[in-house]
Amino acid sequence: MKIELFDYYLPEELIAQSPSEVRDECRLLSINRENKTFVDEHFFDIKKYFKKGDVLVRNNTRVIPARLFGVKKETGAKVEVLLLKDLGNDTWECLCGNAKTIKIGTKIGFKDDILVGECVATFDEGIRHIKFSYKGIFLEELEKVGLMPLPPYIHSQCDDNEKYQTVYSKISGSAAAPTAGFHFTNELLDEIKNSGVTIVDITLNIGLGTFRPVKVDDTEKHTMHSEEYDLSEEAAKILNRAKKEGRRIIAVGTTSVRTLEANISKYGEFKATHESTNIFIQPGYEFKAVDALITNFHLPKSTLIMLVSAFMGREFTLECYNHAVKEKYRFFSFGDSMFIYGKPNKD
Repeated sequence: MKIELFDYYLPEELIAQSPSEVRDECRLLSINRENKTFVDEHFFDIKKYFKKGDVLVRNNTRVIPARLFGVKKETGAKVEVLLLKDLGNDTWECLCGNAKTIKIGTKIGFKDDILVGECVATFDEGIRHIKFSYKGIFLEELEKVGLMPLPPYIHSQCDDNEKYQTVYSKISGSAAAPTAGFHFTNELLDEIKNSGVTIVDITLNIGLGTFRPVKVDDTEKHTMHSEEYDLSEEAAKILNRAKKEGRRIIAVGTTSVRTLEANISKYGEFKATHESTNIFIQPGYEFKAVDALITNFHLPKSTLIMLVSAFMGREFTLECYNHAVKEKYRFFSFGDSMFIYGKPNKD
């Protein structure tokens, strides 16, 4: 499909620069994809849409301070590095600014050499493998050096890094947050659980696959970058039982969707595993795992709006987005939310 089919007009002032003061008081566009209707509400209203027996799946990944600023040892030139994926043996897949100057053997010091990185492999599109040396424990040293990897459309760092985490974040490793989960409070989650909903945690460490822009005119030519995910034995058992009994699986965010759909598409049922996926979901995809979706409003022409378009139809997606623009919803990572439910009825 042509990338222009997923474009929409968004005034810059609607791009949220900070999160809601109270997480669950953000706005919610509740969308019935079956009869193609929507209602303006607040996120705390979402609890009325849950039914006893539903399974709510959330991504419990935790964002690391993955944005690093250093200097090349040989020349003193400034270098920006974004950690994407832990490859083991103190080596990380990284996205580097001005990457052409970072060759195999290039050494970079970060904040008085608390961390020192050496490039050990080079790839296209600014990707480098960097091996780090340090004293102590890597993630503790990283906290001293790195910044939270906020998207470029957010112009200042958070005054509290926990605002760029979900309240249920647990497993460190992401270069971006699963932002659909920002709106949950512990109190709201308790209410949902007490209503008979089972909450299941999966982990997908968000990397380039989620936020990499589409650079081709034809979406069929776009290749997703792989991201690691983990699905436990307990989670697989709960999900398989729900699917067998016809109970709804509700995904919190596109990363949860991609994890679940990748897993069931590969194995025919949910299977406990730790592996990578580069699944790319766009219109024409038949969903096998997910029955309802909680998600934010995404960038024009992104793989994320394509996934939403696959879930409820491209034309109806754009209708909902245009309504949100008209009603001055807040967009992107710190913005407002959508809850999409009902049986499929796609254009």
